[in-house]
This record gives sequence, structure tokens and C-alpha cells, in this order.
Amino acid sequence: MSPRPLLSDEEERADRDDRDRLRALDTKLDGMFRRRQEMVASLRQITSEQRSLYDRRRAPQEEVELLYEEHGRLGKRLAELRSERDRARGGVEDAIIRRRELKLTIGPTETLRPEALKREIADLELKQQTTALPIDEENALIARLRERSRALKDAEAHASVAAERERVRKEADAAVLAARAELERLSKEMDATRALRDQKMAEVRQKLESAGSLIAEMRMKGQARAETMTRLDALGREMAVLEKEGRDILARSRARRDEARRTLREFSPRGHGRTSEDLLANAAEAHLEELLKRGKVTLGG
Repeated sequence: MSPRPLLSDEEERADRDDRDRLRALDTKLDGMFRRRQEMVASLRQITSEQRSLYDRRRAPQEEVELLYEEHGRLGKRLAELRSERDRARGGVEDAIIRRRELKLTIGPTETLRPEALKREIADLELKQQTTALPIDEENALIARLRERSRALKDAEAHASVAAERERVRKEADAAVLAARAELERLSKEMDATRALRDQKMAEVRQKLESAGSLIAEMRMKGQARAETMTRLDALGREMAVLEKEGRDILARSRARRDEARRTLREFSPRGHGRTSEDLLANAAEAHLEELLKRGKVTLGG
């Protein structure tokens, strides 16, 4: 028994329209499914690139942290050197003051050496013996000899004191030179430390620029991912609408089949018993299966 008589002409036309619409939906959903697969692949690619950028950003970030620690250590050392230099500068000033005070305590005669005085007396005696001088100059020469002789006696008497003062003076000069050398050393170390600290800061800026470019690229990837997600969500909603329409069409088709089957059962002869009813049911099911075969739809997986 053919399933055709189950539906009226109007229902057959509606059934054909539904089948055509199902085919159109199936074609459209197939294309949308491929687009969704492409979007998902693109989304996974963007996510992988984001992860790669994040891993690449960790290296310069860790280097920046190490450089910051080194920069801080150099800054502390620079502060220490500045304090040491200030103390060294004060030490130079103190050494100079001590040397000046020492020179003020040494009398003019204490700076005379016996050897120098002996040479001067010898020159004066030679001049007196070999040169004819006026009486005034002769008297002045004699007075100078007497004065130098007394100075020689005083110098020889205070030779040990003078030697001690000379030693102290040399120590004062050496202290000034040592203080100045220490000040110069600290100044040079400060300059070297400052240059190294500035170098570390320049390296920090360079690493931050590298990390910044990676962050900017990560933001671009994030924006691209968000846009892809938005398009994917919109496509999913559109596919859901089409799939619902397909399910509604199938539901209407099943409803028509069920209604036709109930009508046939209601108006069919009763004398055939269960065999006629079973035949009608089988015919209705066969016609529904035929509809499903001709109106097959793929709902996006």
C-alpha cells in the first residue's frame, strides 16, 4: 500500500516546501559548520601564539628583575662610597690643617741644618780672608759670622729635636698625600660604580622595551581572539536558530504524519481488525521514513 494517499494535496505541497527548506538549511548549515571549524582552528592558533608570547615574555621579565636587584645593589654601594668619600675629604682637610699647625710651631732657626750653616760660615771666612773690604762691610761680615756661629751651636744642640720635627713634618706631608690618594681612589670607584649603575638601568630600559613589544603583541592577539570569539558566538547563535527551524520543520512533518494516520484509522473499515490498522501504521511510518530520507538535514554536528 503506497503512503501517498496519507496526505492531502495541500499537505503534500507543504511537505515538499518543507523538504526544500530542509535541503536549503542543510546546505547553509554545512557551510556554516565549515566556517565554524575554520574559526575554531584560528582560535586555537591564536591561543597557541599567545602562550608562546607569554613564555617569551618571561625571560626578559626575569632578566629585568635581576637587573633591578643589581641596580639597587650598586645604588647602595654608591651611597656607601659617597659617605666614605666625604669622610676622606674631611681627612684631607684635617691632614692639611695639622701640617699647617706643625709648620707654625717650628721656629725659623729650627729649620736650619748644621751642614748648611757650616758651609755658610766657611764661605764667609773665605771671603774675609781673601777680599779687602771697607771697614763697615768688614764689621758686618764679622757680625754675620758670629751670628751664624751661634746659630750653628744652637742647631747642633737641638739637632735631635730638629730631626724629630723633620720626621713629624714628613709624616704630616705623607698623611696629606695618603688622604688625597684615598680621596682620588674613592672618587674613581664612585665614577665606575655610577657608570655601571647607569649601564644596568639602560639594560633595564632595553629589556622593558622588549617586554613591552611582546605585551603589545599579546594584546593584539588577545583582541584578535576576542573578535574571533565574538564571531564564533554569533555564528553559533545563527546556527542554533537554523537548527531549531530544522527541528520545527521535522516536528511539523511528524505531526502531519501522525494526524494522517489517526484520520485513516478513524475512517478505515473496522472489519479488517488489527491487520488493517497495522498496515496503516506501517504505511505511515514508511511515508515518514521517505520524508526523512528526502529531507535529510545535518544540524552542525
